[in-house]
Amino acid sequence: MQVDSADEQEQRVLELVRTGRDRIRKELAKTIVGQAEVVEQLLLALLAGGHCLLTGAPGLAKTLLVKSLAQVFHLKFQRIQFTPDLMPADITGTEILEQDETGRRRMVFVHGPIFANVVLADEINRTPPKTQAALLEAMQEHQVTAAGVRYPLEEPFFVLATQNPIEMEGTYPLPEAQLDRFMFNVFVDYLPEDDEVTVVTRTTAGRPAPIEAVFTGEEVLQIHDLVRKVPVAEDVVRYAVRLAASSRPGQPGTPDFVNEYVSWGAGLRAAQFLILGAKSRTLLQGRASVSLEDVKALALPTLRHRILTNYRAEAAGITVEQIIGRLLER
Repeated sequence: MQVDSADEQEQRVLELVRTGRDRIRKELAKTIVGQAEVVEQLLLALLAGGHCLLTGAPGLAKTLLVKSLAQVFHLKFQRIQFTPDLMPADITGTEILEQDETGRRRMVFVHGPIFANVVLADEINRTPPKTQAALLEAMQEHQVTAAGVRYPLEEPFFVLATQNPIEMEGTYPLPEAQLDRFMFNVFVDYLPEDDEVTVVTRTTAGRPAPIEAVFTGEEVLQIHDLVRKVPVAEDVVRYAVRLAASSRPGQPGTPDFVNEYVSWGAGLRAAQFLILGAKSRTLLQGRASVSLEDVKALALPTLRHRILTNYRAEAAGITVEQIIGRLLER
């Protein structure tokens, strides 16, 4: 059997990404209409190995989008509806007493729905902090622990969690430290009128064509390695670090509008995800190195959930998006 060298394997994966990006969009277009920016941001996170928050009103096909992405990459998909009575064992799994054919009894671990490649955590802010923490620990460690035994999760492993921005009564908002674990916060908005007409026409005319897989899970893991090898100049990294640091109030060089309207800024992980996402964007677009434009293009989804505005911003009608826009203008 012929074994590729490391360079040959990288070239093969690079060619796979170059030829695959148009096929990905073509397959997703079978079920998804519009939302080009949302699709691109989810693709970049998936190719970089990051988790995403999806924020948007109900009925915007967020579940269909995530399920379609899993089909394109031939990954096992699971959806978990987070409710106030959901317990950690309901998502991670639990041990049960089982009797074998000889009559001997033993404890057997039954895997929960988190044992999948792509997990949609629907309305994560509806469940108590204990269950949220179980999911977030799995996101960080890529494993779950039951009765003192560690069980590794299947790779690649992605969590895409949705938050419903309305009906906030009785919810459990994620604390800032846990929000920081998500690479992007992707905002899903309503479609333009023409796109909604297309959706209504298409969904009332028949079933969509089945989505064909473009990549395998093993190829996704190889792309993760390749993304991290994309070259990036020090001045681009320094820009990402300064952009994140400039959102922190009370620091030397912080803009006056940040000191006035922000109570908590982005940490170091924001700069890491800015560069990782920029590398993924560079690879997906078939370019050789990361540019400042790549970092700027990902500032909104990377910083949106990491900057906490204060009451003065709320009183003045200043949004997080406006603050990020002013930081990019500097």
